[in-house]
Amino acid sequence: MSAALQLPHLWATQAAYPPTLSECARQLRQQPAPATAKAAPPEPPVITWAFYRKYTENMLRRYLYASMQIGRSPSLLVDSIERGWASSRTIRTFEDALIFVLDVERCLKKLSLVDLKLIGRIVVQEYTHAETAALLGLSLRTVTTKLPQALDRLTIALVDSHLLDLPD
Repeated sequence: MSAALQLPHLWATQAAYPPTLSECARQLRQQPAPATAKAAPPEPPVITWAFYRKYTENMLRRYLYASMQIGRSPSLLVDSIERGWASSRTIRTFEDALIFVLDVERCLKKLSLVDLKLIGRIVVQEYTHAETAALLGLSLRTVTTKLPQALDRLTIALVDSHLLDLPD
């Protein structure tokens, strides 16, 4: 007999004979008693900073633009550079741009030199990972692994200084 013919027969059999009261009582007795001790509080959610990396990269680009507008080279660029471009876009006030640049630089000082070089080359100067690895004398795997970690450390510094606001 095929399974298609057996299943309706089984369903009909189960529906025709519901469990008796004594069977229900026996099943309740077999269940473990609820624990009287308080359950451990749930673990707090793990915060991952990967979602905010793009926001950090955008803030670094804004930092680059603002530092050029106030006439100083960004501290991320280790080599000295001249002001190479101008824009017609206006900053609200010079003081706002200066405060923003100084706040971002304070956050950047919390990073290691390797983190600064990786972020400066890849995010600000827009080198590829392979080019950055060749310039810094690192392996491609090291650059690929350390860049997200450096961006996460910078994101934490930006959040701590209230430059980057997280949703509640």
